[in-house]
Amino acid sequence: MLDPAEFLSPFGIRALSKVHAEPYEVDLDHRSFIIRYLPGESDSRLFGGNSNWRGPVWMPINYLILSALREFHRYYRDDFRVECPTGSGQMLNLAHVADELALRLARLSLRGHDGLRPVMGAYAGLQRQAGSADLVLFHEYYHGDTGRGVGASHQTGWSGLVALLMDGMPKIA
Repeated sequence: MLDPAEFLSPFGIRALSKVHAEPYEVDLDHRSFIIRYLPGESDSRLFGGNSNWRGPVWMPINYLILSALREFHRYYRDDFRVECPTGSGQMLNLAHVADELALRLARLSLRGHDGLRPVMGAYAGLQRQAGSADLVLFHEYYHGDTGRGVGASHQTGWSGLVALLMDGMPKIA
């Protein structure tokens, strides 16, 4: 889950491993089934249209993972550490892993070094327009590699969870 080559995105945990950018196919009962990581919009009409549960970052799943990490930390305390991100050599307790995940999710809505918010990636002109710099949309899900908002853009029911993650978080530069 903490490997950037698989589930760990710069903006949270992907719903499907990036390893599956190379499609995985299985034949069952004379039918072929394919699963493939797509970081943004789906290219399949499966499930009635642009339903993409195969790769992007979903706030509710990330929030549940983060909550579970914090709960496990209450049990295991600081003694249990894992490498985060995988391959970095950095060993963190589960609370710090949750903090790292919360930071990645918060970065969806915060301005980067370029002054732009990843969530607003489809609206570069709007981000630069006077009076609109602080407009932040809460999308249905997020591009697994860039953080661009995808799907419906008024999903405050679950994507608004980012506000809870940012509460009490140190100021991020």
